[in-house]
Amino acid sequence: MAKKNYFRKKDTNDYTIAFYNLENLFDTLDDPKVLDEDFLPDSEKRWTRKRYEKKIFKLGTVISNIGFSKTRKAPVLVGVAEVENKRVLQDLVKTKHLKHKDYGIVHFDSPDERGIDVGLLYQKQHFEVVDSQNIPVLVNNQEGKRDFTRDILWVTGRLNKEDVHILVNHWPSRRDGAELTSYKRVAAAEKNREIITQITSKNAEAKIMIMGDFNDDPSSESIRHLVQNDLFNPMERLLTRYSGSTSYRSQWNLFDQIIFSHNFHKYEEGKHCFSDASIFDDDFLKIYKGRYKGTPFRTYVGRKYKGGYSDHFPVYMQLRLH
Repeated sequence: MAKKNYFRKKDTNDYTIAFYNLENLFDTLDDPKVLDEDFLPDSEKRWTRKRYEKKIFKLGTVISNIGFSKTRKAPVLVGVAEVENKRVLQDLVKTKHLKHKDYGIVHFDSPDERGIDVGLLYQKQHFEVVDSQNIPVLVNNQEGKRDFTRDILWVTGRLNKEDVHILVNHWPSRRDGAELTSYKRVAAAEKNREIITQITSKNAEAKIMIMGDFNDDPSSESIRHLVQNDLFNPMERLLTRYSGSTSYRSQWNLFDQIIFSHNFHKYEEGKHCFSDASIFDDDFLKIYKGRYKGTPFRTYVGRKYKGGYSDHFPVYMQLRLH
C-alpha cells in the first residue's frame, strides 16, 4: 500500500491526467445484451459481490495515488477502459479514497460484444464538461463481417477554464495475432485522425489529448499513423526491456499511452504546459515474488482468482498551469 502523507504540503499548480485499463470491471448482475457470463456469482470465475467490492476499493486506492507525490492531489482527469457500464463507475467513485474528490463521470454504452466500454472521470472542481459524444470505430473481421469494438469517447471541456478536447480509446485487441489484426488498429487511428481534423478545422490552436489502451506500442504502425507531425507522444521513451504498462510472456508492452497536441509545450499565462509523463508502477501494484515478480498484480489469471488490481499499470502525464 502507498504510504499516507500526514504532512500535506499545499496544493501545487501541477495537475495529473491519467489513463487506466481496469481489467474487466464488471458488476455481478447478468446483462442479457452482452457476454458477461464469466463475471457472475455462479460462473466458473465466481465473481461475487465481495470480490467486486474488493476490486473497486483497490482501484480507488490506485487512482487516488496516481501522480500524488508531485501534485499533492488525485488526478483531475482519468480515462478508463474495460468497464461494463456507468453503474460500476458510480460505485468506483464512491469508494473510500475517491468519495471526497467529487468525480463526475462521462460514459456511453458501446457496441462491444463483451460489453466493455471506455469512460472518463473528472474532478468537477477542475473540469467542466461542455460536450461529449461516442464515435463508432467501423472495422470488419477476416470474414468481412463487422467487428463490434469500443467506441471512441470524445469529451470537450474546460480544464481550469482552458478549452481542451479529450479522446478516450480502447483499440481492437491482438487476440488473433498482432499482425493479422493490425489493420483494425490502423482503422481506429484513422478515425481519431478524422476527429482531430474536425476539431482543428474549427480551431487550429485547439488543445487535444488522446489517451487509451491502444493494444499497440509507441513504435507500431497504428500509433505512428496517429501521431504524425502534429501530435507528441511522451510515452515513446518509457518502454524498455524492463518496464512497460503490461506484460505478456515475459515481454513488456506499453499499450497504454497519452498523446497530445504540440501546443501543450507552449508556455502561456493561464494555460497548461506539459511537465512530465510516467508509468504508475509502485511496488504495491506488482506481483512481489516468483516467476512473474514485478509484473502487474491482476484480478484473475485465466479463471483463477488472484485478488489483485489490474493486468495493466496506469500511465499519466502532468501539466503545469502557468
